[in-house]
Amino acid sequence: MTVKGFFSELRLYICNEWINRIPSHSVRKWYYRKVMGFHIGPDTNIFMHCTFDSARDFVIGHHSVINAKCRIDVRGQITIRDYVSISQEVIILTADHDLDSPDFMGRNREVVIDDFVWIGTRAVILPGVQVGRGAVIAAGAVVTKDVLPYSVVAGVPAKVVRKRRQDLLNQNAYRRLFQ
Repeated sequence: MTVKGFFSELRLYICNEWINRIPSHSVRKWYYRKVMGFHIGPDTNIFMHCTFDSARDFVIGHHSVINAKCRIDVRGQITIRDYVSISQEVIILTADHDLDSPDFMGRNREVVIDDFVWIGTRAVILPGVQVGRGAVIAAGAVVTKDVLPYSVVAGVPAKVVRKRRQDLLNQNAYRRLFQ
C-alpha cells in the first residue's frame, strides 16, 4: 500500500469509527467538509453513526436530513438535493459488480436524489438509480430502478403503489441535541 493509500484509509477509519460518534453536528460537519471533501448545504444535518465508503463525490443540498446509522457509499458519487429526508438505517449504494463480466469487474454508478424526497427506514437504493422530485420510498423498499417524480414506491423490488400530491413544503431543518 502506498503512503497516499494509507492516509486515505486512515481518513475513512477516523470518519467511520470516531467522528460519526461525536455528539456534535458542528464537529462532524467540519470533518465531513474539510477532511472528507463533502459538499454539505446550510441547515442540513447528518446524524450520528452514519458511515461512508469513500471521501469526496458527495453533495447534499440545504434543509436535508440524514438520520442515524445510514450507510452512504460514495464511491460512484451521490447527489442529494434540497429538502430531502432520509430515515434511519437507509443504505445508498453506488458500487457493485458486473455479473456478466468474466472477472466480476467492479463498477461505480451515480445515485441522484431530487428535492422533497422522503426515504423510509431501512430502504436500500442500488447503484445508478435516480429518485425524482417529491418521491417517497417506503420503509424496507429495495429500489432497483429510477423512481418517477411524485411516485410512492414500496416492496422488494420497489414498485409504484400510488402518486403523491405536488404542492410540497416540507422543511426538514431539524436536529436533535445528541444526534
